Amino acid sequence: MTKAHIDHIGIIVDDLEASVKMFTGLLGDGPIMTKEMPDMGLKIAEFETANVMIELLQYTGSNDAFAKEVLGEKSGVNHISLRVGEVSEAIAKMEAAGAETMDGFPRGGAHGEVAFFKPESTNGVLLEICQPDNNSHE
Repeated sequence: MTKAHIDHIGIIVDDLEASVKMFTGLLGDGPIMTKEMPDMGLKIAEFETANVMIELLQYTGSNDAFAKEVLGEKSGVNHISLRVGEVSEAIAKMEAAGAETMDGFPRGGAHGEVAFFKPESTNGVLLEICQPDNNSHE
């Protein structure tokens, strides 16, 4: 059996520009991707490390109600995303194990198809699964 691969760790930040500057200083390289998702009210920057991606997310204050419902409003480490080959298969396995998919998922995310699970069904962990599209990081 192949071991699971953590795709990224999501962190909610209050000031994306300041956070990008700080992480660039810490990691030595700038983000490999920045993206605005106006339909979700998010600005995103991703950093590559040797073993995991770090995804910084900032709410824009406009059209971010759904994102805040899914991710919450608290700044800090927010979620862990596991990379999967097929979102629908992974959802079926997770649901068979008792996890409940949040309303509105699966759907397109910052870099592929994603689904979030209700934390109360995953022992308090906000868990995302991600099927990266062809243009995403490996």
